Amino acid sequence: MKENLHIFYVPEAANATAGTLIYLSADEAAHCSRVLRLKSSDFITVIDGKGKMYTAQLSDCHKDNVSAVITEVFEGVYLRQYYNHIGIAPTKNIDRFEWFVEKAVEFGVDEITPLICQHSERKVLKLDRIEKILVSAIKQSGNTVMPKLNALTPFEDFMALAGKDNAVKMIAHCESGMERVFFGNVVKKAERSITLIGPEGDFSEQEIVLALKSGFKAVTLGETRLRTETAGVSVCAFLSCINNS
Repeated sequence: MKENLHIFYVPEAANATAGTLIYLSADEAAHCSRVLRLKSSDFITVIDGKGKMYTAQLSDCHKDNVSAVITEVFEGVYLRQYYNHIGIAPTKNIDRFEWFVEKAVEFGVDEITPLICQHSERKVLKLDRIEKILVSAIKQSGNTVMPKLNALTPFEDFMALAGKDNAVKMIAHCESGMERVFFGNVVKKAERSITLIGPEGDFSEQEIVLALKSGFKAVTLGETRLRTETAGVSVCAFLSCINNS
């Protein structure tokens, strides 16, 4: 594998072999030719979002039309042995939620479900903007698997879906009058997990009760009260640490 090459996301490259001709999307092509000013015959790194990484040589690099030929294929690069699904209420300040998405990808997140809760202050989300942040973050971090981004989902609807999942399920809340256990005492290495993070006003008592009835365990992330985005990143960081130890 050639080192220090610029990385491009090309989902259409999935299952490509040496000699396959691929084409960069308009956005990636513009970044390649106009921003980085790469030229034909230059080498690049390509990721397909499904765990494979490729070395490719540019065959045509002109404005928004960029093609390359795969020269090497690398299987299963940076694949994780665990599955991290975060259900999280987007923050009122969208910059904070976008920060969470970026950092979650860097630590390793497999699936993100934005939630609409009773105390949510944001009930509209531009998924195309979030998807662009996902692409940028996997390229920057060197991850090869594109996280799944689900549509903004009402809490009750998510409970109906999550109840059928055999993952370790946890809801992190700040209701001191209800029993909680430390997050680190519940999740283990190489597990599939779903963790719920509430809005700035926390989950309502009704939502917590519904989650418990749906098989979720009430957890705490520590003694201090964390912002929504900080809590989400903390979960990703903890899971990354225990699975890479």
